[in-house]
Order: sequence, then C-alpha cells, then structure tokens
Amino acid sequence: MPEYGYFLACEEFRPAELVEQARMAEQAGFQSLWISDHYHPWNDAQGESPFVWSVIGAISEAVSLPVETAVTCPTVRIHPAVVAQAAATSAVMTNGRFRLGVGSGEALNEHVLGHVWPPASVRLEMLEEAILIMRRLFTGEEISHYGSHYRVENARLYTVPAEPVQIDISGFGPAATALAARVGDGFITMMPDEEMVTRFRKGGGHGKPVMGGTKVCYGTDRDEAVRTVRRLWSNQLLPGEMAQILPSPRHFEQLEPLVTEQMVSENTVCGDDVDEHVAELSAFAEAGFDRVYVSQIGPDQRGFFDFYRTKVLPQLQP
Repeated sequence: MPEYGYFLACEEFRPAELVEQARMAEQAGFQSLWISDHYHPWNDAQGESPFVWSVIGAISEAVSLPVETAVTCPTVRIHPAVVAQAAATSAVMTNGRFRLGVGSGEALNEHVLGHVWPPASVRLEMLEEAILIMRRLFTGEEISHYGSHYRVENARLYTVPAEPVQIDISGFGPAATALAARVGDGFITMMPDEEMVTRFRKGGGHGKPVMGGTKVCYGTDRDEAVRTVRRLWSNQLLPGEMAQILPSPRHFEQLEPLVTEQMVSENTVCGDDVDEHVAELSAFAEAGFDRVYVSQIGPDQRGFFDFYRTKVLPQLQP
C-alpha cells in the first residue's frame, strides 16, 4: 500500500498558514509532506509565493513529518551550489527527513533574472549537470566544477546531514522519465499513469520510489467547490507546454476563459463524496505508486483535514 501525504501549496497560502496546515496534516494522519517551490503564483487569485526554504525551516520545528520540495528547479533562478546548501540545511533541520524533488522548471518562475529560457532538451541537460554538482557538494568535500552550463570554484558545504540528500526527479514525458530512471533516487509525476511508472522502472528505476500528487476541493457544496477550483487553479487544466513557457501570472489569467466549469467538474474531485476522493487516490496505488500526495484547493482547510481524518484515510489503510 502507498504512503499518503499532504501537498502544501505555496502559491495559495501565506507562510504561517502553510505551517498550520502541516500541523493539521500530521494530526489527520498524513505520513509526509510535499511543498511547492515558486517565485510567482500561477495567477493573482492564488495570491502568494513565499520563499520555500524559509517555510521548510519553520515546518521542521512544527512537525516531525518528512518534507520534500515538489519541485525545485536548480538550474536558472538559483545556482545548484546554492540549492545544495539549502537542501543540506533542510535535511539537517529535519533530522534527515528531507528529500529534494527537482525538475526542469517553468518560465513563470525561472526567467525572472532575465536569462534566456532554454528549450526542454537543454533544460534537461542543465538539470543533470546540476544534480551532479549537488551530489558532490552533499559529501561535504570541497569541489570545483567546470561544465557545459555551470562553474563552481572551491565550494564546500560545512553543514551537511549524516547521509546525502536523496534527489527525486519530476517527469511528464519520455526524456525526463528516462533521466529520472538513470540518475534520480526516485520519480515524481502528477498523473496515475502505469505506463510511465513501468518506463521508469524498466529504464533503471527498479527499487526506487515513485511519487505522485493530485489536487482536490473538499466542500459540502459541490458547485461552489467547482467554482473555487476554476477561480484558483484553472491553470492545471491548460493543455500542452503552456505551463512551461508562459512567463507571468497574467498570461495564465488570459487563458482562464478556455477552462470551463464543466471541464473542472469532469477532471477534478470536488465536493464531499467519500468514494470519489478514495477513488482519486486509489488510482495512483493501482498504477504502482509508492507515495501519493493530495492538496486541498481553497480556504476550507480545517474541513478537508477533518474529512480525510475521519472518512478518507481510514479507507486507504490496509
């Protein structure tokens, strides 16, 4: 049976709210935490985007649950040598219960320093080199690196955990999945796609954890929950590569008319039907996932955690 965790959304909540949600998740019986790493929210209605490393520090003092970024892009906005320091410190503060989830990123967050946003193939090259640098730094030894995309000179992390930080790689297509299988400690994807899981395990990921996540909107009024999802997270229903290439929240807002309430209703679990929530998470278990994370959209966090504590999670336990 998979482990079930809670997915904290930095795009939607202030730092103190995220810490409180971590507390509620632990009390509700969730076994671990994901937390998003963004510079911008997807749209202004979401309205937040705190610095994830500060929030992780606060969470490490509030709960004992394992924490993972889902996901950090260690290639453009922040140099991998700096991400390595942040990840190592997070692992020390959580007593080794931190994993670094990484991906090739989105222009929304990574273009803010004015650098050219590379095509996907180059971003994956950068990601692989960044992982190599971070792994070398996690040893606590002094390193220098002169690669195709990065330079590091006389760098050493003095605060490191007893064991190197595990690095899980996010993938939504064959190239990223192959990279995750080849060099990652685990695989992250957001669809319960058994074919992707099989490709990862056959490509070199056998014995490594596969993790997935989903967003729901619990509420006693299903129609209101649908409207909440459309207002806050219509971006997750946009097709193609737009999530990777659009540079600002206003561009996502311009596309919101493309996402109808009917699309939300058909593609997102909304309301308080226990069976629908259980089926959403069970789909990941049936596809072979080892850990499944769920995020509540909207303000009714207390209602969500009570609902999952009393009605949903008990049905997902062996």
